Amino acid sequence: MATTALGDNPAHTVGDLPQPGSTAPSYTLTGTDLAEVASESFAGRRVVLNIFPSVDTGVCAASVRRFNELAAGLDNTTVVCASADLPFALRRFCGAEGISDVVAASSFRSSFGADFGVTLVDTPMRGLLARSVVVVDTDGTVLHTELVPSIGIEPDYDAAVAALG
Repeated sequence: MATTALGDNPAHTVGDLPQPGSTAPSYTLTGTDLAEVASESFAGRRVVLNIFPSVDTGVCAASVRRFNELAAGLDNTTVVCASADLPFALRRFCGAEGISDVVAASSFRSSFGADFGVTLVDTPMRGLLARSVVVVDTDGTVLHTELVPSIGIEPDYDAAVAALG
C-alpha cells in the first residue's frame, strides 16, 4: 500500500507501483473506440503510462495535454493516458482538445489499477486511479515510476522524459 494525498488527507492505494528494474505487468485497457489497448501491442516500443483519476478534473486534463505535447517529440515511444473514465468521456475530451499524439484508454473493465498498485482504496475518490507515471522500456522493463505526493499536482514530466534517455 502506498500513500499519496487528497487535499490535506492521506489517500492510500491498493498496492505499490512496480519497481524500476522489474518487468511491468501486462495489461489490457479499453480504447476510446472500445477496442482493446493491450501492452503486447506496444512490443518493441517504449511506453509512458500517464495514470490519473479522471480527465474531467483540471489537473488530469492538464497532464493529458502536456503528455500529448511531449509525445510528438519522443522517438519510438507511445504515451498511454489511463484512467477509470469511461471510453466515451475520454473520446469526448480528446476530440474537443485536439489530443491525437497519445493513446487514451480506460481501466473500467480491467485489473490495471490493482496490477499497477494504483487503485485508490479510501477517500471519496476510492476506486479511481492515483496520479502516477510508469515508464517502460522496449523490453518491458520498468525504467521510472512516480506516485505524486498529492493528487492535486501534476507529475514530474521532466523526470519521465529523462528516464527515456
